[in-house]
Amino acid sequence: MKIGVSLYSFHGYAEEGSLGIKGCIDKVKEFGAEGVDFVETPKYNGDLEAYKAYAKDIGDYCKSVGIEACCFCVGSDFLNNDTDAEIARVKGLVDVAEAYGCKTLRHDATPGYHVAGSRWRSFDYVLPILARAYREVTEYAATKGIKTCIENHGFFAQDPERVEKLINAVDHPNFGALVDIGNFACADADHTYAVGLLTRYAVHAHAKDFHKKSGSLDAPGEGWFQSRGGNYLRGSIIGHGDVPVRQCIKTLQRWGYDGYLCIEFEGMEDALKGIKIGCDNLKRFINQ
Repeated sequence: MKIGVSLYSFHGYAEEGSLGIKGCIDKVKEFGAEGVDFVETPKYNGDLEAYKAYAKDIGDYCKSVGIEACCFCVGSDFLNNDTDAEIARVKGLVDVAEAYGCKTLRHDATPGYHVAGSRWRSFDYVLPILARAYREVTEYAATKGIKTCIENHGFFAQDPERVEKLINAVDHPNFGALVDIGNFACADADHTYAVGLLTRYAVHAHAKDFHKKSGSLDAPGEGWFQSRGGNYLRGSIIGHGDVPVRQCIKTLQRWGYDGYLCIEFEGMEDALKGIKIGCDNLKRFINQ
């Protein structure tokens, strides 16, 4: 298993005028990680050719410093947007992933219907729509040698059972799961159970940790948000929070997962310090 870092973790450091993307990639190398995940850059929305040129430049830089481009993580919503138009847009982002040199693309499903009168529609109700969209995208991505996946992310498609159900409905060997160890907290799911259920489908993985407080307690204040069931969560440094990160890593290893485990840091601490400590802790957890 190799350690990577999502560039999302660097927060303001990734902005122009600070370290910038290339400076953050240098930091990943300095911290002893081996790969990076990319997230969407709004600057290039609507200009696919410019986006691909930018991605190639960043991908080439990764190669020059010995860092692997792992996964391109993007948003999508196949329910509230025109489904066919959204499929076409995400296919364009597959081309951007190819320009980065990524072998994996993670894209969202939907946060659930926004239209009035539709909030009672269940996951099973919309499953055929989501499965068709994911299948069309992954069939296209397969021609580029890129796997696609869904992350347990965004509340509506976050439960491990829902993720498994979607993967089986898509029923394509090029499609699987991005298993985010920490994100199950947002759906109030048990982390060890969830990782044990989804590891067999894993094509990529994220390491994330949270501080947790019961929703029956007073609101903790700034920096905290609520899970779907009303519990309080705050991002933490890997190993400092309440997520059983080490046990989840052992489960991934036991099921034979040997891909990247990329840090997503969402804590209130300085990002560079948080990422560095997280990398050190992950190395220890993996090797113990």
